[in-house]
Amino acid sequence: MRARALAPSVEKRLATARVARLATLDPVGHPHIVPVCFIYDGTAFYTAIDRKPKRVLPARIARVRNIRSHAQVALLIDHYEEDWSRLWYVLVQGRAQVVPASARAERARALRKLRAKYPQYAGALLPADAPLIRIRPQRTVRWDYLPAQQGG
Repeated sequence: MRARALAPSVEKRLATARVARLATLDPVGHPHIVPVCFIYDGTAFYTAIDRKPKRVLPARIARVRNIRSHAQVALLIDHYEEDWSRLWYVLVQGRAQVVPASARAERARALRKLRAKYPQYAGALLPADAPLIRIRPQRTVRWDYLPAQQGG
């Protein structure tokens, strides 16, 4: 199943959203969720394993191992404020893959966009050989808080 194109208003929110939560399943089906930095290029979502301190080597990080055993993932991008009229989320369900080193052009493009969105990635924090995850959406759900539509 191919996901429909996202509405321009959703794409605008995704461009400014700073964090998402990536949910994966481990080899025995236990859920694992972590906050991630991401970009959306109009077709796929990308997130990378940066050089912030980790307990294990990048290739051994749980989300990478999990994606290699179960490609189905969920990515939740949301916005919270005390003013609930401004709440929203976008839930993406899709298939993830670790982008191979041989996909040089795709990797370079995604890493360049990640560095542009997150100034913290400038320099050595996001190297050219960083593990890169691509998520191809299969289903996307959007929600906004709209009080006029609330039931009584």
